[in-house]
Amino acid sequence: MKLNTISGRFAALTIIFVILAEIFILLPALASFRRDYLESRLERAQIASLALLATDDALASDLESELLQNAGVFNVVLRRDDIRQLVLSSQIPGPVAVTYDLRETPPWQSIMDAVVTLWEREDQVIRVIGAPVNQAGQLIEITMRTAPLRIAMIEFGLRLLAMSAAFSILTAILLNLAAQRLILVPIRRVISNMSAYASAPEDPRHIITPDARLGELREAETALAAMQKTVTSSLKQKERMAQLGQAVAKISHDLRNILTTAQIFADRLEDSADPKVKRAAPKLLNSITRAVTLCETTLAFGKAEEPAPSLTRFNLAQLAAEVIEAETLASATAGQVEFLTDIPASLTIRADRDQLYRVLTNLARNARQAIEGTGQPGMIELGAGEGDNEWWIRVGDNGPGLPDKAREYLFQPFTGSARKGGTGLGLTIAADLIRSHGGRLELLRSDAEGSEFMIRIPRQMNILSPGHATSAH
Repeated sequence: MKLNTISGRFAALTIIFVILAEIFILLPALASFRRDYLESRLERAQIASLALLATDDALASDLESELLQNAGVFNVVLRRDDIRQLVLSSQIPGPVAVTYDLRETPPWQSIMDAVVTLWEREDQVIRVIGAPVNQAGQLIEITMRTAPLRIAMIEFGLRLLAMSAAFSILTAILLNLAAQRLILVPIRRVISNMSAYASAPEDPRHIITPDARLGELREAETALAAMQKTVTSSLKQKERMAQLGQAVAKISHDLRNILTTAQIFADRLEDSADPKVKRAAPKLLNSITRAVTLCETTLAFGKAEEPAPSLTRFNLAQLAAEVIEAETLASATAGQVEFLTDIPASLTIRADRDQLYRVLTNLARNARQAIEGTGQPGMIELGAGEGDNEWWIRVGDNGPGLPDKAREYLFQPFTGSARKGGTGLGLTIAADLIRSHGGRLELLRSDAEGSEFMIRIPRQMNILSPGHATSAH
């Protein structure tokens, strides 16, 4: 049994506590033993004195010495009828050190006297006063040595401690067996289950079934089962996402090649003689460039090589105008959704322009599709401003608001979509992109009067990438 185990420490603590309890019992027991010892000496002295009181003749000195020796005292004094009488006497080896009156000693004083007797190693002469047995007088007084009393007390204390040690060991063994059966066996079962679950966490058969009898252990097993179910479900979802990611990576690879070819042809449209084509060519080229960048970013994400934001300073009002123009052209119901902007014309921020374009497009598209789904006209507003520590961008609408489930799992993939058939990836990606800037994307409100999102980007940020870290201020 090792002390670094529960059973070992439980046994050691049991022994220690039982011994401490016995120590508190030992002092009163020693005081009681001392009192009994002194009373027995008084009784023996009284019996020895009866030999003298029963005869009128004087006892021989050798017989008197034998009676005193058998009683273990030097002198015996009786007081009867208010007369103090020295019944038996012998030479006292020294002065009387202290007098103890057993008739008036309180319990706490008996304990103190016992401690003093044990502590004092020098053999002393003491006087003991007590009441005679069978009312044979008013008091009896003896003188005696302390050495025999101290030896008897030590022997009694050692016997008591030996019995206590044996009792402690037996109690520790019984309690350890009980602890093994009631506590350690269920704990080992939990540990065994955790080891089995760790070897195959995706297998639901390894999820523990709570059946402990103890309430605390059952609560622990119930919490463990809930955690294992959550982990197993998350692993299955991550596995599906990994498979989906592989498929998206393959699609993005082929789509990038197609868009690269389209980019080459779109670049040639700038040389067209048609003014309309010439004006539309830069916008088409920008759209294709963004699509190619998105494909390359998706491929990098599939390789766990998500690039850090490329920070540049740009005019936010111009970016918002591009987002609104793109969403206006993409709207299936022209004129139903009105776009408003409340962004200072001179406001410039430091961020990744393409990533922020994706974030604003995602928020604006979600709002537009929600309004179009109602069949009623609506409005989307983009506002922005700056403070001492951050830039903020607000995207609000007066649409129908988000359903409860969408608000609960808003930024979780595949669960936060408010649109039937949606994947729920848009807001997840948007939140990740803002988080990579050191900022955050928040839902300020969503009710029957519409929804409002807030983007916060700090002016000072640390941008981390897998291979290195760069700081932008």
